[in-house]
Amino acid sequence: MTKRKEQYDEATALTVSHKIRIRFNETDPLGIVWHGNYITYFEDGREAFGRQHGLTYLDIGNTGYTTPIVKSKCEHKLSLRYGDVVTIETTVVDTPAAKMIYRFKIIDAKGEVACTGETVQVFLDKEGNLMLTNPPFYEEWKRKVGLLK
Repeated sequence: MTKRKEQYDEATALTVSHKIRIRFNETDPLGIVWHGNYITYFEDGREAFGRQHGLTYLDIGNTGYTTPIVKSKCEHKLSLRYGDVVTIETTVVDTPAAKMIYRFKIIDAKGEVACTGETVQVFLDKEGNLMLTNPPFYEEWKRKVGLLK
């Protein structure tokens, strides 16, 4: 079986690194991070990205749109444990489609990749209608950060 080629390129210049410390309540009885918490770490990464690049959920909401997640993917490589300090790297993917794609790497204190993942978000207008083209605010944001000419 051949692996499908990535359709779109990461905009690596638009990568945000955000450190967190693994909390006790995020671990299972073995002291290992429960697998469902990695999606929360991705959310932490998206929030940090939005704060740094002017694309928070509040910014988006103020334009009259919402961006629900329609797909998430998470691949676990190494275990994380209570007390570990990890770095969440969040990168936006440059796509012409009417969606936001983020890719994530969670890196442990040794610099090893513990987890990779991706989320896909679509745009809904105030009435909840799916947008088939990028909303004006997103086109403007892409121009501002150099993804559109």
